[in-house]
Amino acid sequence: MALKRMVLEIGMGTDIRGADYTKAAVRALRDALWHNSLSIGAAVGQPADAMQVEVLIGVPKPDQVDKAEVLAILPHGTGSVTVVEGGLEIPNEEGTGSTVIANCCAIVRLDV
Repeated sequence: MALKRMVLEIGMGTDIRGADYTKAAVRALRDALWHNSLSIGAAVGQPADAMQVEVLIGVPKPDQVDKAEVLAILPHGTGSVTVVEGGLEIPNEEGTGSTVIANCCAIVRLDV
């Protein structure tokens, strides 16, 4: 058998005042995952933990994302996290803080 892409989920997350890239990334993955319930594994005779999830996060400063913290919120299966340059950072008018927007996609694969 071979890994087949079964699902592509897309999300967005923000940290409004703290410029916390990890918080925005975690919220983006939650947004991608928490709006559905995948029954694809059961449909092809596999348990939910058979899913392999590739998480791709886009933020302006990729090195500021804690990948382990992002990965920890996956409810099933195993996964990997790649962080690339993307998203947005919007400074406030005083220049003392900013809003961070992270984009996320989660690609779910099964060995079928």
